[in-house]
Amino acid sequence: MTDEVGAIIEETEPAVLTAATVTLVEGPTFCVSGTSGDMEAEAPQGLFFRDVRVISDWQVRVDSHRPHHLTVLSQDPYSTTFVSRVPPHGAQSELLLERRRYVGEGMREDLRLRNLSTRPMTVPVSLRVGADFADVFAVKESRVRLVGEVTATPTGEALELVLRSGESLRGVRVESSDATAGPDGLDFLAELPARGEWHTTVLVRPSVEGEEAGVVFRPGTEPGESAPARRLRAWRESAPRIADIEDPELHGTLRRSLEDLGALRIFDPRHPEHTAVAAGAPWFMALFGRDSLLSSYMALPLDQTLALGTLQTLARNQGRKVDPDTEEQPGRILHETRFGLDFPLARGGGSVYYGTADATPLFVIVLGELSRWGIAPNAVEALLPHADRALQWVEEYGDRDGDGFVEYQRMTGNGLLNQGWKDSYDGINFADGSLAEPPIALCEVQSYVYAAYVVRSHFAHEAGDLKAVEHWARRAAALKEAFNERFWLPERGWYAVGLDRDKRPIDALASNMGHCLWTGIADRDKAEQVAERLLSPEMFTGWGVRTLASTMGAYNPMSYHNGSVWPHDNALVTTGLMRYGFVEQAQRVATGILDAAEAFGGRLPELFCGFDRSDYDAPLPYPTSCSPQAWAAATPVQLVRALLRIDPWMSHGQVWVAPAWPARYGRLRIHNIPLAGRRVELEVDGESTRITGLPDDVEIVHQPRRPLCAAPNHQHQQTPDQRPTRE
Repeated sequence: MTDEVGAIIEETEPAVLTAATVTLVEGPTFCVSGTSGDMEAEAPQGLFFRDVRVISDWQVRVDSHRPHHLTVLSQDPYSTTFVSRVPPHGAQSELLLERRRYVGEGMREDLRLRNLSTRPMTVPVSLRVGADFADVFAVKESRVRLVGEVTATPTGEALELVLRSGESLRGVRVESSDATAGPDGLDFLAELPARGEWHTTVLVRPSVEGEEAGVVFRPGTEPGESAPARRLRAWRESAPRIADIEDPELHGTLRRSLEDLGALRIFDPRHPEHTAVAAGAPWFMALFGRDSLLSSYMALPLDQTLALGTLQTLARNQGRKVDPDTEEQPGRILHETRFGLDFPLARGGGSVYYGTADATPLFVIVLGELSRWGIAPNAVEALLPHADRALQWVEEYGDRDGDGFVEYQRMTGNGLLNQGWKDSYDGINFADGSLAEPPIALCEVQSYVYAAYVVRSHFAHEAGDLKAVEHWARRAAALKEAFNERFWLPERGWYAVGLDRDKRPIDALASNMGHCLWTGIADRDKAEQVAERLLSPEMFTGWGVRTLASTMGAYNPMSYHNGSVWPHDNALVTTGLMRYGFVEQAQRVATGILDAAEAFGGRLPELFCGFDRSDYDAPLPYPTSCSPQAWAAATPVQLVRALLRIDPWMSHGQVWVAPAWPARYGRLRIHNIPLAGRRVELEVDGESTRITGLPDDVEIVHQPRRPLCAAPNHQHQQTPDQRPTRE
């Protein structure tokens, strides 16, 4: 469940916790607790800083009693208030406890104890504190093990806990000016006048290698003037505003998406001007190549600087050398960043892992899309050498055997076995359920490479480099021809998921091929069969398209990648269907996912179970799904964009718009959309569409355009289906 805005309240797995949890996030800091505010080491709870659990136990007791939870009052993603009553000695409770918590580079908790009686009291208050400095994944997967000795040093008003593990040093300092520190926490003596109150502030300051984190929420200062508060206000003020919409549920879903994407932003302290997006809360508050790129792409109508900051951050970490332990290679875009003490994907103490096949071409795609929106042309141009390095990786390292396709195979036994978006060990399988063996060339990865080649040809065209236009256009055309020859299964009527190590087509019917519609690599004479398969009863649940058809050997609607429904996957499928003109099919997928969002209270989870809509009245949640998760949060935004069929191409001075807006959603008016350096307004009412606020030299083309990239041609002229027509 969720509050309308603010802290994240979610139901956890019954096998792990029996009550709801509350998650607060701010950059690399997040906190997971019970609804009372307490945290327990045995549960997947705690305060986490840079992927390490710096607080594993945090329990407040009043007069030796555990307060009884009353409510959680959520404010913002980084703050909340827990309200509890102290169990009575007699007939009624006389003490009320408020715990206002803020997270950011550590934590601040303001305790307020109210005496509701007519007599004064002196009450002991204790805060039990523990720290195991466990890795975030060890906590998530319930495999916490001590990696060194934790020493506790109480000094006056503060307790310092320190872990030495090899050459690494992690610590945390818990302090309050009113406390007496002991080896297991802080103790207070609350003097409460009749009808009066007592309050104190507790600070938690993590440290890494002896360097203490800065205090974001300082005692005695107004939290609303902190950097997180200012950033969140700026995000809300600059975001598009829905001025009018007839469907209140869709309005709520879009508002929830805006809030969640704002909460999932992360900021590099070395480059605070660059805003990137983390993959998801609570366990993936880190930069992920694929997730961050696709999330920021889908969020472009909200804020293009999110995509720019993500690209800039990834570019700074682009591969420079060959390192089997981290799978780094020159030009490769990272898969994941982590700062914990136990990061098995990067041996030798590394914090970055590069083992993914798709992030590198996606980097080029998002850069091209950013150029279309007309944002920061100088910054986009500065990233073009990184795009060239990415394409160099595609051809020198991605294509392992020189057959023109990008394959993946992990370089060590620690790496990911599957390195596409379906990266579970059993995520890539044949129709009979047997697992495909790497090296594997995935269909969607080839489609991303195709789109990257097209994007690069467009950059060359805008620079007047006709030789480069010819080169990249020919590369794209050759890949498209080879792909449709090798991956198409005419006897099945769908594209293979990939080619295995023996170059055999992996013949399962899966959602991956929907991405081939998104990028345009699919031949038009095959696209209709793809659309039919995606919307078949075996694939479409009524809530969305399954990852794997129900007729396949590995199908399981409760699996992670073999029959579940992923919102972001469906957003790309919807966009691809619209691209090829399958409007009714695109509307069915989009409305199904938006109906699922309504069933989940306005917030789409990372994934949900793939049962048919006729089986249950609501989609069944997947038990360990991240929520909020960045590309799930961005999915409603992308679905609305796809249904509106709005596509800018600012370097050409055009905005293409031809809404296929379902009548069920009624009238729509959105203010403050960032486009072409302006803030524009879009209004859709029946068959009428109006965009106001664009520069006079920008042409509005009332015709659908294929949204990612136009197919290249060697004469550098528009093909007939690309030429704009005016109404």
